[in-house]
Amino acid sequence: MSYVIFVIISLSFVFSACNGTMNDLSVAALTSCKDAVTLCISLCGTICLWSGIMNVAGKSGIVSGLSRLLSKPLSLLFPDISRKGSAMQFIILNFISNLLGLGNASTPLGIKAMQELKEEKKAKKNATRSMIMLVVLNTASVQLFPSTVIALRASYASESPADILPCVWVVSALSLTLSVLSVFVFEKISNKRRKNVK
Repeated sequence: MSYVIFVIISLSFVFSACNGTMNDLSVAALTSCKDAVTLCISLCGTICLWSGIMNVAGKSGIVSGLSRLLSKPLSLLFPDISRKGSAMQFIILNFISNLLGLGNASTPLGIKAMQELKEEKKAKKNATRSMIMLVVLNTASVQLFPSTVIALRASYASESPADILPCVWVVSALSLTLSVLSVFVFEKISNKRRKNVK
């Protein structure tokens, strides 16, 4: 990735020199640095807010209640792991974080869930079905309240940063449905091929 970034920066300098816009490039580079710091601070505030809310929810028992509520439907997607195991608990926390649009906060939970799945299923080189499903759920990015995107829109002076919610819900539902169906379809194809090989 570092090579790709280096090539992009080099091409920017080359095209800017050819077009005689080196001054504009310098101004844009300095302005972008300032905007990047401002954006990071605004996103940091949002992440801290929702992480704090998640912490309070955890200590008040709300998260455990949500865990009990979500354990049954999620066990349909992860039938090969224990509903009361630590892997399922981290999967549920990761799912809740994604529902709130906390991409940065949900990443450590997703990594921990993957590690627990690896230990529980004794996986070595190949990914298990549960690991694949976890990656698919995180890629589909099911969100009820995309707090990070709303914070970005608010930082760029959007008059109604939450107007995207209906579209987000529709896209989330479609992406989740298609992603989960694709896992089941490819699982059947894989099992059929294994039977034919035997």
